[in-house]
Amino acid sequence: MEHAYISRIVWTGNRGTGTSGYRAYDRTWDIAVPGKAVVPCSNDPLLGGDPGKMNPEDLLLSALSACHMLWYLHYAADARIIVTRYEDKPIGIGEVSAGGAGRFSAATLRPHIALRAGADLQEAEAIHHRIHEVCFIARSVNFPVRYEPTFEVV
Repeated sequence: MEHAYISRIVWTGNRGTGTSGYRAYDRTWDIAVPGKAVVPCSNDPLLGGDPGKMNPEDLLLSALSACHMLWYLHYAADARIIVTRYEDKPIGIGEVSAGGAGRFSAATLRPHIALRAGADLQEAEAIHHRIHEVCFIARSVNFPVRYEPTFEVV
């Protein structure tokens, strides 16, 4: 079954002269998905972007982590493993070629998961390695994704 996703990207960086010169405009835009809050964005701060705004790399890494989390919670519920808290601090590794083209070369998800006492810790760990088979985002990227979960029993 096919799904369609829509978005609207609106450039907000025209300072009045458009793209009259390379430094004459800002690399800012809004993501406007119908019915959802607008997300103001900029390019990577290494390229002169606004460090206070999300950039494409932030969004990709966050989407990868969120997709993994949602599948983890689903599989945990199926396995009767009670998760009471889930927080991830993922790291994406980027590389830039001599010509300036960039790409992600790897990502590591590092979720810290609080589990209710009595949880099967081996199963809690094993779930992470099944998610890449179903996660929409993980199945769409062309770089390796590693998992370094830690658990806390509460």
